[in-house]
Amino acid sequence: MKRLLGVFLATLVLLFFCGCGPAVSENEGEEGGVGVTDTTDLYLYANGEELVAQLSDNSSARALAELLRGGPLTIEMRDYAGFEKVGPLGQTLPRNDESLRTKAGDLVLYQGNQFVIYYGENNWSLTLLGRIEGATREGLLSVLGEGDVRVVLSLERMN
Repeated sequence: MKRLLGVFLATLVLLFFCGCGPAVSENEGEEGGVGVTDTTDLYLYANGEELVAQLSDNSSARALAELLRGGPLTIEMRDYAGFEKVGPLGQTLPRNDESLRTKAGDLVLYQGNQFVIYYGENNWSLTLLGRIEGATREGLLSVLGEGDVRVVLSLERMN
């Protein structure tokens, strides 16, 4: 009986420690970011330039892809706080918020209905939609500019 209790307690301890992880997604390191699939490209167009992103593997990114299957989506974006461009999607997508440390190139869903392109860092509860390949702050600002910008999202290359 003591042995059975010992095995049971050891199993509980193991399950407890396996379920623990960092409180913040580090979204750094490997090419493509956290939870990004290499199967679905997203094309972003702004100021005559093309940016290529890869969508995350979550229900929010899948809902965005489904929306874009109907054709390209134009979003009027404004600069916010010197580290992101934000604009309304025109509809609400499912949220998969987690504590996230953003970096340049992250594409994020905020409050279920705002599309955000990060060119700087932030820590917040957000849903990662994808990541722009090879993005840097300077490179994104050279394409997006410092003020308002019109961005077109598409699943197909338009150029």
